[in-house]
Amino acid sequence: MALRFPHLLPTFRLRYPPKKVEHRFRINEQIRSKEVRLVDGEDQIVVPIEEALRRAQEQELDLIEISPNAVPPVCKILDRGSYLYQLKKKEKRAKAGSKQTEVKMVRFGFRTDQHDLDRLANQARGFLSEKHLVKIGMRLRGRELTNQEYAREKMKKFVEGLADAAEVEQPMRRQGNQYMVIMRAKK
Repeated sequence: MALRFPHLLPTFRLRYPPKKVEHRFRINEQIRSKEVRLVDGEDQIVVPIEEALRRAQEQELDLIEISPNAVPPVCKILDRGSYLYQLKKKEKRAKAGSKQTEVKMVRFGFRTDQHDLDRLANQARGFLSEKHLVKIGMRLRGRELTNQEYAREKMKKFVEGLADAAEVEQPMRRQGNQYMVIMRAKK
């Protein structure tokens, strides 16, 4: 029997998406290679997989494949739980240290007065101090398009005012009825 109004049926969505199971490395019997490079402290030796597994069992630890693409694969004898913990800790530290740079926009018009330009310059300096890229745009409307030389000079003055805090990443260019400059904080 076909439903008469299927679009009125309730849709069920998972509130939380299922967790992805990531297997970053193989352990113990999952290692497929016939021989492995066993790293034990400072020593590196190439041994058959059976020998490496026997050594891991003697120490009551796991044989973990660290570098599967090497020839032969590199393995270490470690506790799997503590190894996973160290990996997660390292990833968290790397993620915290790398901040995405955003492009912040500062716009003004052809007839914007000096006081407002100073306020926008301070706002751009704030963005630059946070290591963001700043895209500066000046929009021209109607008859303002006929006086483009004045607009270029005004944009150059604004960029020169920020020269102490920033350097030009992309020079001034025209995009339709706007002039754009992208600036980056000085290193």
